[in-house]
Amino acid sequence: MKGERNQISDRSTGKRVQIIDRRPESERMAGGGSGGVVQGKAEKKKRWTSKTISYYAARLYFLLIILQVPLFRVPCRAGICTTPIQVTSSQLIANEIFPPFVVKTLLYPGAVADSLLTGNVIAFFPKWGELLETYNLTQVKSSSPLLDIQRLEILAGSYFCAAGAFVGLIKPGRMTLFGTLVVAWGLVKEGIFGKPVNADPHASVYVHPTFALALILAFSSITYNIKKVAARTQSVSIAKPLKSSAKSKLK
Repeated sequence: MKGERNQISDRSTGKRVQIIDRRPESERMAGGGSGGVVQGKAEKKKRWTSKTISYYAARLYFLLIILQVPLFRVPCRAGICTTPIQVTSSQLIANEIFPPFVVKTLLYPGAVADSLLTGNVIAFFPKWGELLETYNLTQVKSSSPLLDIQRLEILAGSYFCAAGAFVGLIKPGRMTLFGTLVVAWGLVKEGIFGKPVNADPHASVYVHPTFALALILAFSSITYNIKKVAARTQSVSIAKPLKSSAKSKLK
């Protein structure tokens, strides 16, 4: 059985002493790589924790959107809209982008949740044919599109929120965060700066506390890899002196 030979220097004599490790190769590999294995497991656990947070945040955001939890209150073509799904549905029906059954599919989970919260046991499962009447979407085609034009940020942000909630079930990304921030800017612009001017106090813009929850979940659904960012900054900082030294040698 051959051992692994290592040379070390003796500090007292200054001579190099040869040490033979006669342990089996399997034991040497296990002993030498234990630190790397432990470190690899720790890094994997950290990455798994970050992915887990993003995974559950994306699904909670999806439930927040699809169950139509009120996030805000803004005038829209259907009257008053309180969720991104309602804003998106009114626009889809008005422009006939998708067939009505697609819009009903988006609205049905929220209608069931609303019936459950209001305690209406008889209408626990709302009638499929009356969904458009329930959400006042039957006359949106004849309503003026001026409300949507004045609130393009809320309209576009609601599209991104609804689409990002579904995409996040497959792969969480930045679409939900972008849509939520765009909606927030539209609400801030109208609530603080008063653009557009709203003369009806009952139709004024209002932000529910659940909007802060949606913003937190949108931020949490993004997976951040700090090590990659640190490695990029380190490589850039190392490359700069190499370039300068190369130029100095040429001079």
